[in-house]
Amino acid sequence: MLASIPWWIFVVLAFICFSGYMSFRAAHAERKLEQHFIESEGQIYMERMQQEKDKRSRSTEG
Repeated sequence: MLASIPWWIFVVLAFICFSGYMSFRAAHAERKLEQHFIESEGQIYMERMQQEKDKRSRSTEG
């Protein structure tokens, strides 16, 4: 039964599997890049908040 299937069907199935794998890899890399961007933006936000807090505490002390 397997021998009656044309060879190009196996090639198409192999390319479908390869395409799925590459799509999974790309999605994983995109998620990782997005997470890195979110963390860096969060760090910038936290630094600004700390600077504002320090500025407010200095203005109330003086």
